[in-house]
Amino acid sequence: MDRDEEKGHGDRSLLFIGDEDDDLGVDRDGGSPPSSDAGSSFSDRSDDGVDEDPGDRRAPNVARQQGAWPQSYRQSIDMLSAVQSPTVSTIMAASPSISKIGNSFLKAGSSFFLNKKAAAEGSLPLTRPLLPPSLSQLSQQQPASRLSTDSLPPRPPAPAPALQVPAMQQRPSAACLKSNYIELPPPASKCSSSQSIINGLNVLCGVGILTTCYGIKEAGWLSLLLLPLLGACSCYTGLLLKRCIDSSPTIETYPDIGQAAFGITGRIFVSVVLYLELYSCCVEYITLLGDSLSSVFPSAHLAFTGIYLSSHNLFAITMALAILPSVWLRNLSLLSYLSAGGVVATITIIVCLFWVGIGDGVGFHPSGTALNLARLPVALGLYGYCFSGHSVFPNIYSSMKERSQFPYVILFCFIVVTIVYSGVAATGFLMFGESTMSQFTLNMPQQFVPSKIAIWMTIVNPYTKYALTMTPVALSIEEALPKKMRNYLAGMCVRTILVLSTVVVALSFPYFALVMALLGSVFTMLVALILPCACYLSIKRSAVPLWEVALCIAIILIGTVCACIGSYTSIKQMISGS
Repeated sequence: MDRDEEKGHGDRSLLFIGDEDDDLGVDRDGGSPPSSDAGSSFSDRSDDGVDEDPGDRRAPNVARQQGAWPQSYRQSIDMLSAVQSPTVSTIMAASPSISKIGNSFLKAGSSFFLNKKAAAEGSLPLTRPLLPPSLSQLSQQQPASRLSTDSLPPRPPAPAPALQVPAMQQRPSAACLKSNYIELPPPASKCSSSQSIINGLNVLCGVGILTTCYGIKEAGWLSLLLLPLLGACSCYTGLLLKRCIDSSPTIETYPDIGQAAFGITGRIFVSVVLYLELYSCCVEYITLLGDSLSSVFPSAHLAFTGIYLSSHNLFAITMALAILPSVWLRNLSLLSYLSAGGVVATITIIVCLFWVGIGDGVGFHPSGTALNLARLPVALGLYGYCFSGHSVFPNIYSSMKERSQFPYVILFCFIVVTIVYSGVAATGFLMFGESTMSQFTLNMPQQFVPSKIAIWMTIVNPYTKYALTMTPVALSIEEALPKKMRNYLAGMCVRTILVLSTVVVALSFPYFALVMALLGSVFTMLVALILPCACYLSIKRSAVPLWEVALCIAIILIGTVCACIGSYTSIKQMISGS
């Protein structure tokens, strides 16, 4: 039997996807169907009947915490992972070479590391429908028997479907219909390995690529060695998150992992850290928009009744107002069309950089120092920010058809991203040398066509990602509001205040590279290095071999030292105004 079917809620994109299985009597846990009054909970699951192995893992009661905050995290983050946007599908169809490269890599990894039997079991497709079947289809459905790909203990046989049919008449999706302030449509299908690779690259290839060459300027050429080192550690901790999810059927998201490891306190702490990271990314988007547009229109300013706005401030405020309508959207399927915009913009910017360096005569001029220890903490934070995608990895894993391929998906993504970041960093610094600015697009000569394309793609990139990044933060606040205030008007007010607050913070700290270094030092080290290792050691406990315990402790110590030194250096430089 498939692990998803053992759990009874393999699809994590909507509440009713897992609940309908309970109503239809195909709950593999053998528990009774949950109450039809779902309340305001987004992802409550009944974990009755789930047998836990006390020898190698804890038995988290995630589903029984009906009021555990946040419940909206899974659905909102799914917009960056589980939901397959039509734009991405079009790209994959138009670029079969990407699919071939990804599939060949996965097949090679499977054949090398897995035996034939395990590979055959891991490649079983998921045939359970995402949408609940109609009553007429219930009589024709026969439960499919599958071999288990998990180590979970066997479940008792499920009751006959006929006994559970009346529950379908009461609520096809009661909780979803009651949630009048959010619309979260289910994805059309589970993600293939190729789609998962695109989702992973979309998460990892962000605006951090703009500052990698600035990291070489700050810390020297040897600082590039930090990229593969941080990439390897982040890739390993991404696999630890997978193991944490596999340890219990009740674990679905990063906050669930925190609760399984450290109780409700761990869930709240992990959630707050993740939301602060997302909020800070939105602040960086506003700063990036202001810097980019002010470089295109440097003479723009506003002076009115004693109020003076420079070019940077004017465009930061203007673009925030332009972004605001996209944050107000309630049907999040519309936002999924924007999810591929970041990948397209990033690829375009990279092409334009090489175009300017090779085709338009800027050329490459070797310069710089070997190592600058005084500025190394800043470069460490900049490089660390490049691998901040762990908040989405659990959702990518949950949305895959063949979950056994996740290690090869994440390995492929980190290899590609590390090579791209290193190549762009070296190329950009060779082109601009010691004059390299916090964003290499600001150094590109404006008279060249590729420079104009790159700067406008830099503007498109944060515009397409701002609403997707802010939505989880907004939903978490709306979820904490009293039930009477969970309506469209209150949601608009919350989102408007969030957008305006990011403008205030961005204008107060207009240091793109230093703020990014601070984010990379604090949040990335926490989310990508420290928390995965700590949660893994807490959940698995005695089942972890000694060498892995030592490795996890070493990664925690590295992340803690880097967070302290990097944040201190970044804050000190921001205070001094350098």
